[in-house]
Amino acid sequence: MKRISRACLVMAVCAAWSLRADVKPAALFADHMVLQRGQNLPVWGWADVGEKVTVSLAGQSGSATADAQGDWKIVLKPVTSSEALQMTIKGTNEIVIKDILMGEVWLCSGQSNMNMRVASCKDAAQVKAAADLPKIRHFQIRNTVCPEPTRNLAGTWTVCSPKTVAAYTGTGFFFGRSLFEELNVPIGIVHSSWGGTPAEAWTSKEDLGRSENLQPILERFQTALEQYPEKKKAWEEKVEAWKEKVAKQKAEGEKKLARKPRPPMNERHYQRPSGLYNGMILSLVPYAIKGATWYQGESNAGRGQQYEELLQTMIANWRRIWGQGDFPFYIVQIANFRSEQTDPNEQSAWAELRDSQTKVGYGYPNCGLATIIDIGDAKDIHPKNKQDVGARLAKIALAKLYDKGIVYSGPKYASMKTEGSTVRLSFDFLGGGLVSKGDKLGGFAVAGDDKVFKWADATIDGDTVVVKSADVPAPRAVRYGWANNPPCTLYNKAELPAVPFRTDTWPGVTDGKQ
Repeated sequence: MKRISRACLVMAVCAAWSLRADVKPAALFADHMVLQRGQNLPVWGWADVGEKVTVSLAGQSGSATADAQGDWKIVLKPVTSSEALQMTIKGTNEIVIKDILMGEVWLCSGQSNMNMRVASCKDAAQVKAAADLPKIRHFQIRNTVCPEPTRNLAGTWTVCSPKTVAAYTGTGFFFGRSLFEELNVPIGIVHSSWGGTPAEAWTSKEDLGRSENLQPILERFQTALEQYPEKKKAWEEKVEAWKEKVAKQKAEGEKKLARKPRPPMNERHYQRPSGLYNGMILSLVPYAIKGATWYQGESNAGRGQQYEELLQTMIANWRRIWGQGDFPFYIVQIANFRSEQTDPNEQSAWAELRDSQTKVGYGYPNCGLATIIDIGDAKDIHPKNKQDVGARLAKIALAKLYDKGIVYSGPKYASMKTEGSTVRLSFDFLGGGLVSKGDKLGGFAVAGDDKVFKWADATIDGDTVVVKSADVPAPRAVRYGWANNPPCTLYNKAELPAVPFRTDTWPGVTDGKQ
């Protein structure tokens, strides 16, 4: 028995040594991956301390030695190939990664509208049937909250087909499909999103802490941690009541069951500041990407003024850690939602949030904005038309990045000129000319010095829009599409909607809480 025990011990030690010594790449480096063409290619992973690791791809190779933490990284030179490739990673063991395509790699991130899968989008059956697109690949990152930064990552690459596409991010897939149709090169979609998450969850603690305007985010979180023990007890009581209610509902044959109460904020809460940055962004770095698309904002509504700086901070944070310079970052503006506005003075947190998205999308370096104010759903915060969302994002990339010479934006407010009792508005991105969809041009409101807005009559006059109201003889400001779900009928001939705007900077749109 002692001999058997010693033998088992030796085998266990050997097995542990073997496991510890095996070279292991980051999860992104796996069969069916897409690597970014035309850029340096960082490859990294883990091995035994001091172990030499060699990576070979397309006739070139590079070597590195694992450091004191067991980390290694090798940067290969740019590769261009129309054929599937193999990568060999060799240390004490050897890993061969097959079916690698060189193409365009895009990170797709955000909250539930980015996370919404193809299976839930409109015309899902037709989309699935036509999804025999093996040059489009999708990497799905497992939802991971981390209190501290981590380099570990869980996820898998899949090849696009009628069997796999249903699980893909809808917005990301339709964006990638549009690029593939125009560029005819492989597309890699790296999907990292989580429903109901605010932008601060995707931003580092250090970056949040540098801004006085963003300090309240960290302060609220610290207060929540202090209150957690007490709130946890109250939550547990609610959960017990919920269980009883659901049991009763099931017994009575109800199909729509009560939702489980959400847990209070703690260190591993999915909405906590920096938690998803630590677990789902940092672990992707420095995988070579072309750019990022971002569909998020609903969870920050009510803090629209703060969001402008928060989003800029997050973008700068990502660009810095990737070390690829100001890579393209394209934003989806949140869609129209809830009942249509009847009072032009009604406060709208969503309108203010959109305004911040506009400022970043058009004013921050190498960014873009996809306006979707016309394709939302008043009764559903998750509109099913993600085809147009992805296509509009792709227009930005095709125009600004791939030089396709297409119109990528709807009319965007440029300037105003008061002419007596009327205001003449000028726009950028005319796209062949301004057009109205509907019986009349709606969604415009004007105000005088009293700051009380009245609905305005609006007409297209050449490349301008003229607005006026009999109730405002001396107009000073104009708003368009300034509501949760505004009437928006102004487009350009490229079929893209005008970007909602306001010419005033008057306070009082939201309660001002940050």
